[in-house]
Amino acid sequence: MKPKVCILRTAGTNCDKETYLAFELAGGNPEFVHINQFINNKNSLDNYQILAIPGGFSYGDDIAAGKILANELKYKIFDQMSRFANSGKLIIGICNGFQVLVKTGLLAEGATLTNNDSGKFECRWIYLKPGSSDKDSPIYKIWLRGIPEVIQLPVAHGEGKFVTKDKKCLNEIKNKVSFRYCNPDKKIIEYPYNPNGSEDNITGICNREGNILGMMPHPERYIFKYQNPYWTGIKKKSEFGDGFLIFKNAVDWCL
Repeated sequence: MKPKVCILRTAGTNCDKETYLAFELAGGNPEFVHINQFINNKNSLDNYQILAIPGGFSYGDDIAAGKILANELKYKIFDQMSRFANSGKLIIGICNGFQVLVKTGLLAEGATLTNNDSGKFECRWIYLKPGSSDKDSPIYKIWLRGIPEVIQLPVAHGEGKFVTKDKKCLNEIKNKVSFRYCNPDKKIIEYPYNPNGSEDNITGICNREGNILGMMPHPERYIFKYQNPYWTGIKKKSEFGDGFLIFKNAVDWCL
């Protein structure tokens, strides 16, 4: 049976179709589901094995990026969300979805995502590297299997700076980092390689159990190698792009 994937939608979601295609190509059975279906008890998260909160500008990013959708999840269907997460089922939040997960409290307590240091919307390709090389870690087993030492993905955000309230919180999060911004040589370097000024170059994190992943770059925008503007100069045997394996790993984990 193909794992059922909920592609959560609401006003302002704009990366849902790309995310749908990524999961479909990876062997999943994706389905578009509007948040109101869960709020009005016309559907249930219990029917799915994977929940994807795509990128976009949910509710126009009023108040703060992802805040309104986060409040809907937190105050209207949090029992479903908690049951889903605690059962070990997979959740991925991309860009706006990452902002949503952090602001619901499901990821990175004591942290948030705020305005880029550059003071502008950053929309370009960046380099990132896995935050863990420990093959026994939950992060690696679920999401990072087979991921190269350095990959490329596009970013598109104005509020992508990952910050923590204090050093203690940052230290607690360090063993949950899934990806960090870097240069092509894997070195941790500041702007422009870190497009937003995130602490410790953090661009993605997981929960302790590894089943919830949030990340600012867009893996769904690089599922085919031809989507990279420099694809003719990149030696790739596979037809797939760097982002595809994240979705494939998620689907394979559920089989």
